[in-house]
Parts: sequence; C-alpha cells; structure tokens
Amino acid sequence: MSDLFDKIYKDKGPLGKWASIAEGYFVFPKLEGPIANRMRFNGREVITWSVNDYLGLANHPDVRKVDAEAAAEYGSAYPMGARMMSGHTDLHEQLEQELAAFVHKEAAYLLNFGYQGCMSTVDALVSKDDVIVYDVDAHACIIDGVRLHQGKRFTYKHNDLESIEKNLQRATKLTEETGGGILVISEGVFGMRGEQGKLKEIVALKEKYNFRLFVDDAHGFGTLGKTGAGAGEEQGVQDGIDVYFATFAKSLASTGAFIAADKEIMDYLKYNLRSQMFAKSLQMQLVIGALKRLDMLRTMPELKEKLWDNVNALQSGLKKRGFDIGTTQSCVTPVYLKGSIPEAMALVKDLRENYGIFCSIVVYPVIPKGLILLRLIPTATHTMQDIEETLDAFDAIRDRLDNGVYKRLSASVAEAFA
Repeated sequence: MSDLFDKIYKDKGPLGKWASIAEGYFVFPKLEGPIANRMRFNGREVITWSVNDYLGLANHPDVRKVDAEAAAEYGSAYPMGARMMSGHTDLHEQLEQELAAFVHKEAAYLLNFGYQGCMSTVDALVSKDDVIVYDVDAHACIIDGVRLHQGKRFTYKHNDLESIEKNLQRATKLTEETGGGILVISEGVFGMRGEQGKLKEIVALKEKYNFRLFVDDAHGFGTLGKTGAGAGEEQGVQDGIDVYFATFAKSLASTGAFIAADKEIMDYLKYNLRSQMFAKSLQMQLVIGALKRLDMLRTMPELKEKLWDNVNALQSGLKKRGFDIGTTQSCVTPVYLKGSIPEAMALVKDLRENYGIFCSIVVYPVIPKGLILLRLIPTATHTMQDIEETLDAFDAIRDRLDNGVYKRLSASVAEAFA
C-alpha cells in the first residue's frame, strides 16, 4: 500500500509543475491599488485587462459610499446563520425580487458564491434517473456539478448543433427506459473564447425533444441584451431558459450570485440547494451593495454603452492588425498565438515589464498544446489611450514571438522542465 501523498510528491499536475518559476508572477500575481483601468504590478503601473469589472462599478464613488455605509451599520457578520434558520431579511427578499424582475423570471434566490451555487444547482436539479447533456467547454463549476450527478451525462461538441441533437437522441432513448428527464446545460457566454452559447438554437430544439435548459450567464449578465439582462435577452429566448444563473463577480463587481426561474422551481431549489441550506447567509453589506449596483445597471445605460465602445475599439483594432481573436461575440477578447508554455512566460513577462500591459495568460491544459491565449477583458473604465498602447504592444510582442526571441529566452526554462 502506498502513502496517499506519494502521487502528489511525484506529479504536481500540468500547471503545478511550473509553480517554482510561475507563482507570484504568472499565477497568483498581486495587483495593487484601487480597481481601475490602470493598477500597480511588481512595482510599476500597468494597464489592467484581467479584472472582470465590466461596468466600472468596483471603484465607483456612489458604490463605495453605499458599501461603506452598509458596513458601518451592519458590520461584516449580520445576519448570522443560514437563511432557513436565522439569516433571512427583508432586504434579501427585495434583492431577489428585483433580480427576478430584471432577468424576466418569476422568482430568484441568492447564492453566496457563484462557483458553489452553480455546482449545487446542477446537483439539486437532477436525480439518478435523469440525464445531463452539456457543452464540452463548460466552466469548471458546471463540470464539478455534473460530477456530483449519479446518473448518465453526455457532452456535446462546443456549440455544435449536430452534436447537441445526437446527444439529445441518446438521452431521450435512455430516459424512456429510466423514466427520468433531461437537463441541457450551456453558458450564455463562454469565458475563455467569448462566444455566446447557441441558446436560440437550443431552445428551438424543445419543439422536438423534451428537456429543460440551465444557463450559466456569468459574462452575459449586465453586458448583453437591450437592458443588460444577458445572453437570453440578446438572442430573444430568455423565456426558453428554464433556470438562469448569474454571478455578482463580473458586472456587479461584488461577491455573490443568484439563480432565477418559475416560482415553483425556485421554491423547490430553496429547500434543496445544499450549498445554501447549510451555509451562512450572504452578509448584509453585500446585499445592500448589490441592490445599489443593480439600480445603477438599470438606470445608467451609459455604463454599458461605454463598455461596448471600448470593446468594439479593442476588437476591431486587433482584427485590423491581423490578430486572431476567434469568434468572440461578447466583451471577452481572446488573442490566439502559437508557442510553448516557456515562450508564453517570456512573452507575458515582456508585456508586463517593458510595455506595461497586464492581461491573463491561458495555456495547456485549458487550451490545446502549442497555443497561447492572451485574454483581455475590456471595461467601461478603459480609455482610447489604453487601447492604442495595448495594440502597439501586441504588435511588438507578436514580432518578437515570430522572430524566435521568446524561444531563445525561454530555452533554459524549457530544458529544466522537459
């Protein structure tokens, strides 16, 4: 019998093996200063493209004032206990009612965290006789929720309607035997590629197949749709989404999340969502802060307009300069380059130290080997000067990548981890 930790000593995992040279800089970096378009990293000012503060609310003076007043009145503990026991308040109910109305659903329920809430929702919606059909590129919180499922689950190729239908046929045949139902899961916006899920087409398949649709719209809420109600509103199929999920960690620049659906479904989830039934209630200052942020989202359309001015300027600028940004249909702006992980490290260090550009780096195993994805998140706080400086910097690092500069710089790193 081996020691449980033997495998850990021998294999740190595809990302963990780089920890000794990556931690503190490429992973677990420390951005400092007020959340804004420009912050400090490693002792210098950088243009920040890695903060999901889409509407620029994180450091908005009106938001900070409400947050401070709520913290002064309630502290960071109130209310104590789980919602079902002692942590329920009128303001929690008010926020749920306003969120439900905003995303055009009958009812909503607050979640302490997006990740655990999304995972727990998947778990609560299905039993062992049910079948889950979900996009292969689904976020980790969905995948972990699916892992909790004791029944069958099928993945379909990313946004591939033929694959979706093929798996719906498999699921239909299986549920005819088990007597269960089918849950289809998609994201409103896929956070790495920036593509919207094919919600309109999936909803149309309801005419042919009997299933329910759960959508994780973390990146669509607040950024897409006429009012900002998300990808379902953008595609005109919000009514066809049976359970809608969004987080406060993006457009609302806070902590927490919510799910929304028909009232009877929400009543069921409130009493069966284990991650909330047995967890402390969302703190009052976060609830009050979310109410303020939601009000600004409803009443200040100029925030979303400014966001999209910046999105369009950045994405069109990258395209004009010949960069591959995939098929993004959202604010998420991926830039695809070819290179190894050591080359990616050298490239990103150059971007940060010599050009003052801070963006996220995504490599294998999140994307295929040989690819480097630089992920930019435009916000309403960015300026046209930020965008022009970034475009010029990307021109420079692409030339250095193509000319083998980063390959030479990274040779010692590659050798050490071969």
